[in-house]
Amino acid sequence: MRAQSQKESPNKLLVQQFTEACNTKKFARLGELVNKGFKRHCQATPTVTVSSLDEFIEFLSADAATFPDAVVSMSQLIEEGDRVAFWGTFTGTQKAPMGPFPASMKKVVLDVSGVFRIESGKIAELWITWDNMAVFTQLELAPAEEKPRKE
Repeated sequence: MRAQSQKESPNKLLVQQFTEACNTKKFARLGELVNKGFKRHCQATPTVTVSSLDEFIEFLSADAATFPDAVVSMSQLIEEGDRVAFWGTFTGTQKAPMGPFPASMKKVVLDVSGVFRIESGKIAELWITWDNMAVFTQLELAPAEEKPRKE
């Protein structure tokens, strides 16, 4: 995480603190940063419902079991009103089953993006997305796209 700047807004700093707590697996710290009624929206995980801080911590704990070395590095934070958008990179090694797929011990590096909504100084909602085919390809659960040969 980059050094704190005096020009950074409280909302961006909140997102950075949230990211640090998730990266270091200090999920108890999220109680200071996230509303109890927190909601997570994610098209990439359509069967996962997160409608509270407790459910979010359960989700993060399960994800940490699958990818124990997972880290999200934020490369861009853009604020408008009560929203902070981000672009970043997820890196992690699948060391436990992921749904029906056994542990592969393979590393995944993929782009992630999303938007946080801030309410009363805490994170109230998160919309997050990534490319599942990139995950499956890197874990060798889907064939890699063949590139045309140059003759």
